[in-house]
Amino acid sequence: MNFFDIDNRVIEASEKALKLCKDKFREIEDIQEYNTQKMIKAFQLAGVRESHLKGTTGYGYDDAGRDALDRVYAYAFDAEDALVRHNFVSGTHALTVALFGMLRPNDTMLSVTGMPYDTIRSAIGIEGNYPGSLKDFGISFKMTELAEDGYPDYDEVEKQIKEEQPKMVYIQRSRGYSTRPSLTWKEIKKLCDISKRVSPKSIIMLDNCYGEFIDKVEPLTVGVDIMAGSLIKNAGGGIAPTGGYIAGKKELVEMCAYRLTTPGTGKEIGATLEANRELFMGAYHAPHISGEALKTAVFAAALFEILGYKTEPGFNDKRGDIIQLIMLGNAEKLISFCGGIQSGSAVDSFVTPVPSDMPGYESQVIMAAGAFTLGSSIELSADAPLREPYAVWMQGGLNFHSGKLGIMLAADKVLKDKKV
Repeated sequence: MNFFDIDNRVIEASEKALKLCKDKFREIEDIQEYNTQKMIKAFQLAGVRESHLKGTTGYGYDDAGRDALDRVYAYAFDAEDALVRHNFVSGTHALTVALFGMLRPNDTMLSVTGMPYDTIRSAIGIEGNYPGSLKDFGISFKMTELAEDGYPDYDEVEKQIKEEQPKMVYIQRSRGYSTRPSLTWKEIKKLCDISKRVSPKSIIMLDNCYGEFIDKVEPLTVGVDIMAGSLIKNAGGGIAPTGGYIAGKKELVEMCAYRLTTPGTGKEIGATLEANRELFMGAYHAPHISGEALKTAVFAAALFEILGYKTEPGFNDKRGDIIQLIMLGNAEKLISFCGGIQSGSAVDSFVTPVPSDMPGYESQVIMAAGAFTLGSSIELSADAPLREPYAVWMQGGLNFHSGKLGIMLAADKVLKDKKV
């Protein structure tokens, strides 16, 4: 069976890769089962019923479905409370609402994982000089550089937190457009332990994008106070059409809700329109879909390692998120890889990805994503800035078999276009 005329070298390498991934897949399936059962328990404890799947209009007073969805995610994330809304337009928006909800003039935000991801920098005021940033409101940003191995420099983290006593200690779980490792719950716990010890009043906030449901341990159980992310990544299960979440300590979530709506109304208002059914279905599927994306990432690492490329993480490494980094070496291979991913899509397979300028990014970016939801990166996608080291950041896969095909087509296109 070869519907796509894939080079025999790729087919043979993929068969070897599947054998290498066997034990890792079993480990992922155990996590999928655990988190799926936990999610079903969350639905039951929240008392989800058919009427919750309907939406409201206007102010959205007494929207029982909205409130039940908050309870579902709170339980699933081991949080005291959660704010899950379709009108968070992105993960960056959810993070920004949280930052503005909790930080005040003259406060300091200390990033202990180096420079934050590109799109949040303009909200902080590090880049772009846009009006309305944290900087505009007199909020200071500081950061600790990463150690040479790409992990947090724990000694420097302790030193800076102790000196600064910052209002917020900010952790970014995923690598963003860097080659540093993503953080597992163990590294997150270590950062939290340091912060709690030397500055117990600091709020520990986590950018949890791409890290949901990839393990049995939640960041909020190891010391994180509040975290945020996107529903068109892991947390929405490939079904949520838009949205984001904030979850954590109840009083902090309330502060964020006052920023999202107005002080005093907070979570009590906000019509859900016709979004509830898809948001509930997305939550229900999220643990399984996140596992399928993990399998796709593991397979991609194994296949490209066999073909001679450096990957991060390696196929058998412990993972902190669903993102797979593949070092392709030059712009031509990078563009070919993204073209292969696009050609394996069910939607827009005929489109050719090309590098272009993107809002919030300093370099031209190429993106491949034939997705049912525009910009969804829990569906198989690949993107990268056109700059050294010409690595591609790949993530997603609603089911492993379609993800596997996309990866094989990407490998096929790299081989055929470059004759290597």
